[in-house]
Amino acid sequence: MTVKKQLTIAVSGLNNIDSPGPGIPVIRALKESTIFDVRIIGLSYEALEPGLYMHNLVDKSYQVPFPSAGTDALIERISYIHQCENIAVIIPNFDAELSNFMKLEPRLLAEFGIKMFLPTQDQFDERHKSNLFEFGLKHGIKVPYSKMIFSTAEIPALLNEFSFPIVVKGKFYEAYVAYNIEQIHSYFNKLTSKWGLPIIIQQYVFGSEVNVTALGDGNGNAIGAVPMRKLYITDKGKAWAGISLDDDKLVQIANKLIASSKWRGGMELEFIKNAENEYYLLEINPRFPAWVYLAKGCGQNHPEALVRMALGETITPFKHYEVGKMFIRYSYDLVVDLKEFEQISTMGELS
Repeated sequence: MTVKKQLTIAVSGLNNIDSPGPGIPVIRALKESTIFDVRIIGLSYEALEPGLYMHNLVDKSYQVPFPSAGTDALIERISYIHQCENIAVIIPNFDAELSNFMKLEPRLLAEFGIKMFLPTQDQFDERHKSNLFEFGLKHGIKVPYSKMIFSTAEIPALLNEFSFPIVVKGKFYEAYVAYNIEQIHSYFNKLTSKWGLPIIIQQYVFGSEVNVTALGDGNGNAIGAVPMRKLYITDKGKAWAGISLDDDKLVQIANKLIASSKWRGGMELEFIKNAENEYYLLEINPRFPAWVYLAKGCGQNHPEALVRMALGETITPFKHYEVGKMFIRYSYDLVVDLKEFEQISTMGELS
């Protein structure tokens, strides 16, 4: 009988709501690891993140400062949590928090021995929505034409470069399809108030949406890649059901991108496959997607593999995955004691 290695891992992204964070799926995959016996420390930003109260998955939770508070506030809080919990690995799961963690990665390792496995700042920056068109040209991947705008005064001139429908994207999250100038104005204001500037304007591509959850080792090797087609999409564009695909071409594109960019860590690639079977890259999310548990169900435990690489292990890439595996999300009412909400709200900790 193999003895599992005991490990304390801190995970963010506990907002398992209609636009779910990746935290809970990552934790589920880690809890089912064949190598590690994990104790999970939840890192939360809001007192109503459902993962805080999922005590079968999250052993203890701590609130952390919002990313806008900067790196000094974050490392002070992580230092305190580490003193209490002896964290071995941190897995951040929100785009907006990654910059702070990337900046702190060397310091967290040197001062506390806390390991992470994140993209480099250059990788993070060049895959940004505002730079994605240039990224595609650099790495030989088709990307719909796009540009940044910073003011509604720039909207009328867009018709010289784009034709309707047009995709209007927020800086970090959310995207809407506009069919006229008035809708562009409306979405611009909505996204700006929520995520700030710039707003990304992208040419709409007709076709079916397919995604890939993938993992790179930082040396150009793809450790794993599982493609998925959305079967049910919410009004926020999130997959509520999906199925793993037998699509060698899509896997090859993911492997090519990881080899060319030397991507380090987890990622999600979002594509549109048009009627001519051409793939257009829409987004690169620089962390695991909220559906990453499907990869575990298909035989590739990406969160477990990421932890192994964070610990310095050299691992063999996954060669296969099961096709035709589906995931279906569901809503579940957690009934919790008000005292728990008060505890995380006032003390910033929840056992």
